[in-house]
Amino acid sequence: MPIRFGVPELLIILVIIILLFGIGRIGRIAGELGKGIKSFRDGLQGEKKDEPVEKKDTTEENKTIEPK
Repeated sequence: MPIRFGVPELLIILVIIILLFGIGRIGRIAGELGKGIKSFRDGLQGEKKDEPVEKKDTTEENKTIEPK
């Protein structure tokens, strides 16, 4: 017989998890999980940070106007 979870059952499980781990710890776990997923996706796409970035000529932008 398959196990079916409804809304009340899921809420009870959620309350038990919060009581066991605490809200702060669950937030840290979720953050680490998100970083892991992002790192995994970046690994699949390849490292874009290592590619050279073209620099535009900023000499005109960095010039200051001297008072007369």
